[in-house]
Amino acid sequence: MAKSFQKKLNKFIPGLIMLMMMPSILIAQEFNCSISVNDRQISATAYDYISELPDVLDNYINGRRWTNDNFEPHERINCTIQILLTSVDSNFNFNSEVVFTIRRPVYDTNQQSLSLILSDNNWRFNYPRGKSLIFDDLQFDDLASFIDFYAYIMLGFDYDSFSELGGTPYFNRAQSIFELGQNSGVAGWGRSIGAQRNRFGLITDIMNPGFEGLRRAYYRYHRLGLDQFTLDPEIARSHVLISLNTIRDTKRVSTSNYLFDIFFSTKYTEITAIFADADAETRLEAYNILRDVDPAHTSEYEKLQN
Repeated sequence: MAKSFQKKLNKFIPGLIMLMMMPSILIAQEFNCSISVNDRQISATAYDYISELPDVLDNYINGRRWTNDNFEPHERINCTIQILLTSVDSNFNFNSEVVFTIRRPVYDTNQQSLSLILSDNNWRFNYPRGKSLIFDDLQFDDLASFIDFYAYIMLGFDYDSFSELGGTPYFNRAQSIFELGQNSGVAGWGRSIGAQRNRFGLITDIMNPGFEGLRRAYYRYHRLGLDQFTLDPEIARSHVLISLNTIRDTKRVSTSNYLFDIFFSTKYTEITAIFADADAETRLEAYNILRDVDPAHTSEYEKLQN
């Protein structure tokens, strides 16, 4: 397990050299992603081929290399993509809602941390029978580019959890894809007036230097907090407290709550569990911070008062 984390933190030897030195090693892709498509609202037989979409997306996401790093099979990022098809027109334009979930291993344990939950309720894509899905990050496609965008978002958050601001190269690529989509004029890729909880709001906030505090806290929370918990729970909790304080300070000067809400809606039960067995003083400190920075989940944090 230690080697797994070390490899995540550093660049690997270029693939060709690696194969020359250790030809028996199998190089795996980055994602181990499970895809489901709920098509119950799409009942017409003319669209029955949509049942093939999970396998198409499985091959596209899990079957290609998204980075220059080499992942062993057990190092792949576990994720789920749940797609709900809500409507379709005669030109094979599907409307859908999507939920992305990724998990991250916790060092020296058999446990995995739920590290990200993202939802997108405005994905419209054209998918006639027999359409091929081809990766091309220089050309916009309303199906492939959507997957590309969120694949890089997931990679960015995963890398951020292993090294400070380590996900920046992947967030940059997600931003480039978003700009292609924005220039295409396709629904869901523009800036919606009065609505920032969308692709525009997500990538804009991630790339805003004002949110770097949250990203740095995300690293400390995972790498210095969760990953150190089995070695020294008190020190691990102290790092989580520092992370929460940093998040609170960052939120106080931010104009958008979107990324903070994503973090706490993903983490609130885990955070409560981290402090559940702490001493009374530490639990009180955590409770006071959490009640301030994340009032939406105060009822959960009340458990720390018991």
